[in-house]
Amino acid sequence: MRRILLFISFITIIITSDSMAQLSVYGIFDGQSDIGDVKIDGSVAYDKDTDEYLVGGSGENIWFNIDEFHYLWKIMEGDFILYAKMEFVGDNPEPHRKGGWMIRQGLDPNAPHVSVTVHGDGLTALQYREKINGEMAEIRASVNGPNIIQLERKGDTFTMKVANDGGLLEKVGEFSMDMSGSVYAGLFVCSHNEYNFQQIVFNNVRISVPAEAGKGNSREGVSSRLEILNIETLNRREIYAKDGLFEAPNWSFTEQKLLFNEEGKLYKIPVAGGEPQMIESGELNNLNNDHGISPDGKWIAASNGDEGIGSRIYIIPYEGGKPKLVTEQGPSYWHGWSADSKKLAFVAGREISDHYDIYEIKRNGGKEKRLTSSYCLDDGPDYSLDGKYIYYNSCQSGTMEIWRMNTDGAEQVQLTSDEYQNWFPHPSPDGKWIAFISYVDPVAPGDHPPNKNVMLRLMPVDGGDIKVVAHLYGGQGTINVPSWSPDSKEIAFVSYTY
Repeated sequence: MRRILLFISFITIIITSDSMAQLSVYGIFDGQSDIGDVKIDGSVAYDKDTDEYLVGGSGENIWFNIDEFHYLWKIMEGDFILYAKMEFVGDNPEPHRKGGWMIRQGLDPNAPHVSVTVHGDGLTALQYREKINGEMAEIRASVNGPNIIQLERKGDTFTMKVANDGGLLEKVGEFSMDMSGSVYAGLFVCSHNEYNFQQIVFNNVRISVPAEAGKGNSREGVSSRLEILNIETLNRREIYAKDGLFEAPNWSFTEQKLLFNEEGKLYKIPVAGGEPQMIESGELNNLNNDHGISPDGKWIAASNGDEGIGSRIYIIPYEGGKPKLVTEQGPSYWHGWSADSKKLAFVAGREISDHYDIYEIKRNGGKEKRLTSSYCLDDGPDYSLDGKYIYYNSCQSGTMEIWRMNTDGAEQVQLTSDEYQNWFPHPSPDGKWIAFISYVDPVAPGDHPPNKNVMLRLMPVDGGDIKVVAHLYGGQGTINVPSWSPDSKEIAFVSYTY
């Protein structure tokens, strides 16, 4: 009777919860299973609107040589990265209730597995069973009760990293074991009491398959995901995904739509999701990821690869139409609109073929004004909407860092100085924050390649403490151009998987 009453209570919770209004059983996963002889059936609810999973399970333990828990799984092969945020639901007093990511050889209760495990009392560990019916072992984390968990499989090596909101991922440990062929990878919940029931909300759930070794900067076989991040909750939701490459979202100032480039053309898509609609751009069929919408909402500046010349900048009416050439010379790559929508900031190679500086030009063309001359790569200029500054990235100090200058090029000031290569600063419309991308994987200071582990970070506009707002697999194409929402509450970006 106790089992029946508890299960009915759980069903009531997931049906009446406002945050779980639209339920789909599996989301990105293939199935769910109770592992072992559990006394209370587990369950899963997926809310498409919030991109959250509510997973509930019972089970006595995941330890010794047998397991009891609930498992939401996907069958995987090869290398992959599992990432999520998690939060225990309710005030269950059981200190060793637990949940996290698990990679498992099979669904038998004594199967080999590796897991990122966070306990109710904060104990966190990389736990593993090497063979069927074998005993468990663990590597404990120094971080207590993290809410961000990541488990990466690369060959036979499994690496665990954890963090709390706003922080850097910290490596807990890694372990190598043979887990050949297909495996189960997914989220698990164990109540650590066979007559108890525990729920965990998982959000920001992403499974990323990295590019094959040796593929370098190739985008062959890539799948793209358009995501929106709330900078207060740090929760993400995926609004559009497809096999193939698309890049660099911009947020419209006049309607709830985003702009991105795909296969040489520009597309609009509703912020709530839906089918993209192509923007008419005349003879331009080689548009790259350097494009953006003017603050007055009337124009799109876009960079097009012109045969024999290189990238040049055009303006197109926001609703689409005949393009007008702005920069006669190439290569020229647009990056920012002035606050009054009358000028463009762009990156160009003029004097030396491998050297790029930042320039400014009027919207209707004319004489270019050179703003930087550091004789290294200066890139990514974006105006603040108060009309005072241009933020940009430069490697003149030896590493790629975020800089700021007056709109006339005067008073150039370095704002960041750390071990990361930092790219594409974008000031928020309310003038409070700078969003930018930082490479976690090693890259050369003058390079911003795809297929890397990166972070989106926020910094106060005048410099100061930096917080991490998203960890993802991406790089080139993720956030090259301005992508703040007009109310400064959200950021759009693209992540990738293969």
